[in-house]
Amino acid sequence: MFILNLIILSAGFLALVKGAELFVDGSSDLAKNFRVPALLIGLTIVALGTSAPELAVSTSAALQGSNEIALSNVVGSNIFNLLFILGVCAVICPVPVDSPIVKRDFPIAIISTIFVLLATGGTALLGGEILGFGMEETAGIMNRFTGAILMAAFFGYIGYLIYDGKKNPGQEEESHKEPVWKCILLIVFGLVLIVGGGQAVVYGAKETARAFGMTETLIGLTIVAAGTSLPELVASVVAARKGQTELAVGNVIGSNIFNLMFILGISAMIDPIAVNVASVYDLVILTFVSILTFLFSLTSEKIGRLEGGIMIAVYGADMIFAILR
Repeated sequence: MFILNLIILSAGFLALVKGAELFVDGSSDLAKNFRVPALLIGLTIVALGTSAPELAVSTSAALQGSNEIALSNVVGSNIFNLLFILGVCAVICPVPVDSPIVKRDFPIAIISTIFVLLATGGTALLGGEILGFGMEETAGIMNRFTGAILMAAFFGYIGYLIYDGKKNPGQEEESHKEPVWKCILLIVFGLVLIVGGGQAVVYGAKETARAFGMTETLIGLTIVAAGTSLPELVASVVAARKGQTELAVGNVIGSNIFNLMFILGISAMIDPIAVNVASVYDLVILTFVSILTFLFSLTSEKIGRLEGGIMIAVYGADMIFAILR
C-alpha cells in the first residue's frame, strides 16, 4: 500500500507539471490571438482555473454544514499563495510587478481581506473581547448578506477587468500564434491535468504521512492547506521559468481575490460560516502578509530574490506558529 501511495504521489506531480505547461502555453497564446494583455489572462482564466480545488473543497464543506473548513481553506491557501508561491517565483527569477497590479489588484486584495476580517471576528479582536478565548471558540459569524456583498464585488471586479482589457488591448505579437481552438483545448486539457494531479498529490501525501504517524491535525495544517494551492504553485513557477511573469503574479493575486470574494461569498450564501478565534488570527496574519508583499512589490516595481527568501522564511514561521498553537 505504501508503494502504491508513492506511485499515486509521483503520478500526481507529473500530471501537475505537464498540465501547468499546457495551461500556461494555451493561456499566453490565447492572449496573443485576442490582443489581450497576458496580465488580464492571468487575473481571470488562469486564476479562476487554478482555484478550482479551493472552490470544490469549500463549496462541498458548505453543503455539508462544515463551512469553517471553507474559511480556513481560503485563508491558508491565500497565505501560501502570497508567501510561498510568489517567494519561490522571486527566488527563481526576480518578479516584475506591473503598474495595474500595484495600483488596482493588490489594493483590492488587501481591502477584501480587511473586509472579511472585520465582517467575522475582527471587531471583537480589536475590542479585546476574544483575547482570552480558546482557539476553537466562536468569534463571529459570516452571514449570507456578507456573502452577497462579496459576490457582487467579485462580479463588479471581473466586469471592470473585461472593460479595461477592451479599452487597453495588448500589442499584437509578431511571433507564431496557435489557432484559438487549439488554445482552448490546451487550457481545458491542462486544467484537467492540474486539478486531477492536485487531487492525486493530496491523497498520496495524506496516506504517506499517515504511514509515518503524522496526526490528522498536522496533515490538515500542512499537506491539505498547501495541496489545494498546488495548481497555483506549479502554474506560477512554470510561468516564471518561461518568462511569463505577468501570468505568475496575475495568477497569485487573481486567485486570492477569487478565493476571498467568490469562494467565501458563495460558501456563506449556502450556509453562514461560524468563525473561530484561530481563523480570526489567521485573517490578521493574512492581512499582514498581504501588506508586506505589497510593500515588497513597490521597491523597484519588482519582488527580488532577497525579498522572495524573506517571504518563504515568513511562511515557515507561520506554519510553525500554526502547529504549536
